Amino acid sequence: MADIWLRSHLVDSQRHRRAVAAVVCLMTALLLGADTSDDDGTSRNTVGSPARLVRVPLPITGSVDDRVKQRIDKALKNFPLDQGRPVLVLEFSPRGDGTGEGSQFERSFSLARYLTSEQLSRARTIAYLPQTVQGHAVLVALACEEIVMHPDAELGSAGLDESTIDITVRSAYGEIADRSRTVPSAVALGMLDRRLETYQVETTGGTQYVLGEDLERLKQDTVVTSIKTIIPADQMGRFTGRKMRLQYGFVSRLVDDRSELANVLQLPPRALEQDPSLADGQWHPIQVKLTGAVDANVRRRVQRSIEDSLRDSDTNFVCVWLDSPGGSPEETLGLANYLADLDSGRVRTVAYVSAEARADAALVAFACDDLVIDENAVLGGSGVYQMTPDEMRDVRTALVENLAPKKSASWSLTAAMIDPELVVHQYTLKGSELTQYFCEQELDSQSAPKRWEKGAQESAVGEVFKVTGRRALQLGLAKHLVGSFDQFKQIYHLEDDPALVEPGWAEVLITALARPELAGTLVFVGFFAIIFEFMTPGIGVGGFVAMLCYMLFFWSNFLNGTVGWLEVLLFAGGISCLALEIFVIPGFGIFGLGGGAMVIFSLVLASQTFLQLPQNEYQLAEFRDSLLVVAAAGAGLVASLVLFHRYAHCAPLVRDVMLAPPEGEELDDIQHRESLVQWDYLCGKRGTTKTKLTPAGKARFGDELVDVVSDGELIPPGTEVYVVEVHGNRVVVERV
Repeated sequence: MADIWLRSHLVDSQRHRRAVAAVVCLMTALLLGADTSDDDGTSRNTVGSPARLVRVPLPITGSVDDRVKQRIDKALKNFPLDQGRPVLVLEFSPRGDGTGEGSQFERSFSLARYLTSEQLSRARTIAYLPQTVQGHAVLVALACEEIVMHPDAELGSAGLDESTIDITVRSAYGEIADRSRTVPSAVALGMLDRRLETYQVETTGGTQYVLGEDLERLKQDTVVTSIKTIIPADQMGRFTGRKMRLQYGFVSRLVDDRSELANVLQLPPRALEQDPSLADGQWHPIQVKLTGAVDANVRRRVQRSIEDSLRDSDTNFVCVWLDSPGGSPEETLGLANYLADLDSGRVRTVAYVSAEARADAALVAFACDDLVIDENAVLGGSGVYQMTPDEMRDVRTALVENLAPKKSASWSLTAAMIDPELVVHQYTLKGSELTQYFCEQELDSQSAPKRWEKGAQESAVGEVFKVTGRRALQLGLAKHLVGSFDQFKQIYHLEDDPALVEPGWAEVLITALARPELAGTLVFVGFFAIIFEFMTPGIGVGGFVAMLCYMLFFWSNFLNGTVGWLEVLLFAGGISCLALEIFVIPGFGIFGLGGGAMVIFSLVLASQTFLQLPQNEYQLAEFRDSLLVVAAAGAGLVASLVLFHRYAHCAPLVRDVMLAPPEGEELDDIQHRESLVQWDYLCGKRGTTKTKLTPAGKARFGDELVDVVSDGELIPPGTEVYVVEVHGNRVVVERV
C-alpha cells in the first residue's frame, strides 16, 4: 500500500508540476501575442528561449545513459535563467543501420527516470525521431514532454529484445508513461508486450486508451460509444509518425529534417546544434588557414591538415581562418562537402572570416557549424573567378540538394552570393517574431508556405549579393560578430590561440613539386634522361633518373588530386609504344606517333583538375598552364639534345660512350664521300660497331666512320660486322 501511495503521489506531483509549467508558458505566450495552436496553421512560441540539441546514440548500452546525462547537466548549467523555459531537444541517432534494438533496459530506464525527474522539470524536453526507434530506446522517447517525428519514421516494438516481459519491465513502462503523459500507458504497454491488446475507446467523457484486461471495468464505470482495437494481441505496437500525429495525436509535430524542426520551434535555422565540448567539458582546438584563391592545392592542404589532426588527437574544435576571394567552384564545393560531412557531434567547425569570403568561398563558411565574422569583413560578392551560367546552376544545385540538408540551414542568401539573378525576400512566420530569407524555390519547399508573410526584398536583381559583418549577423548568416581574433577566443572560452596546423615537410615538398615550374623541370629532366638511356647501352643512370623524375611528378600530382590511374596508364602505355617503335619495329609509324601523343596527353591531364575540354576561363587558364609545362619541357629537351650531341663527348661521365664528331680533313672526306655516295668499295669489308644498331647506327671500317643499318637485328656496340650490300648511301651489315 505504501508503494502504491508513493507512486500515486509521484504521478500526481509530476502532473501538477507540468500543469503549472504549461499554464506559465501559455500565459507568457498570450502576453507576447503568440499563436499557440498547432497543426491547423499554428505553432508554439519559443522565440527568445534558449535551445540545445543533445544526441542520444542508439543502442543505449554501456555508459550511454551516463554520457547523455552529463551532457544534459552541462547544457542546463549554460542556459540563461532570464530567457524563458529552455528547450532541450534529444535527437535519437542510431549508429550504423540500427534503429535502437539491443538497448539495455536498465540503462534506458535510468535515462528515462532522469528525464522525468524534478531536476529536468524546468526544461522543455522534446524527443526528435528522424528515423525509426524500437527496442527499449522507446522508453526514453516516451519520457520526454513531447515527441517530434519524421512522417515515415516508426516508434514501437519496445520489447523485441526480451523473450518474456516480467512485472518489473512492465511496471517501468507504466511509470514513465504516467509521468510524462506523452503516450497513454496502455499504448506504451501495448508497444512492449505482445500478449496485451490495446483499445481506443470513445466514451461520453472523451477518448480513452485501455488494455483488454481493463475494458470490462471501464464499461461498468462509464458509457462506451465505440471500441476500436489499435494494437491486436500477439504483436507489439508500432506506429509511423504520420499515424501517431494525425490519427492519435501522440506526436506534437511532423518534420522532415532538423531545419524544419527549428522552424516549428520558432528558432533560428542553426539553433539546434550539438556542442561537442559537452562530452568532456572543454574544447581541444586547432586552426587551419585558408587564404588566397581556392584551387586543388589549397583544398588538399586544408583537408589533409584537418584529417591528420582528427586522426592523431582528441581535436573537437576546428577554426577555419577564411580570407579568400573564391577560386575554382569545383574545388570549393569539394572542400565545403568535406566540412559538411564532419560529425558535428564530435567536432565543431567554425569559420572565422577576418577580411573576405567572396563568391564561392562563402560556401566554405556555409558548410561550417558556426560563422564568426569581423565587423568590417565582406561575405559574398564577386570574386577572383567569374562563373558561367552553367557553373552557377551546378553550384546552386549542389548547395540545395547536398550542403543545405546536411547543415539544416536556409540556403537562399548563400545562393544569391553566387547567382545574381536570384531574388530573395524577407519572410515572417505568422503569429511570431521568427524571420527567414527565402527565394521562391525555397519558400515553396517549406511545410506551410502560406504561413510566411512576404517582406522587403533583400537581394537586388543583376547583382551578386554581398554583405558586411554587421549585416551578416542581422540576417542570421553569422552567429557572432567580432573585432579581433581575441574576441573570437573569448566567445568560445579559448585561453590560448588554437594550434595552427601548418603543412609538414612532405606537404611542402608535394606542393612545390606540383608547381608548374618544378613540374616542368621534372618532365624535362625525365625526357632528357630517357633519350640519354636510349643512346647508351644497358639500363644505367639515364633510366634511373627518368624513373625517379616521373615517379616524383605523378606522386606529387596524385596527392594534389590531379592524377588518377588514367594518367599513369596513358604514360606507361605511351613509353611502351615508343620503346616498341625504337627497338622492335623499324621506322617511325603508328606506335611512335601514338606513343608520343599518349605521353603528352598524360602529362597534360596530370597537370589539371578536369578531363574534358575547357569550359570556362578558369579551366582554360589551367589547360594553358598544362600545355606550357609540357611545351617548355619539350623545347628545353630539343635545345639540350643539340647541345648534348655537340659537346657530350667532352663530358667526363659520358665520353666513353659518345664518339667525338669528325673534324678537319676527316669531316671533309666524309662529306665528300656522302655527297658522291661512294660506298661500293666497302662491300665485303669487316668493321666494328661504335654505337648500338637499332637497326641504324655507326660502324668503323679502318679509319672511316660510316652510317650503317643492320638487316633488322639489334647489334650492340663493339660487335664485329661485315658489309653484305651497298645501295647508294645505304650500307647494310651483318654480324660476323
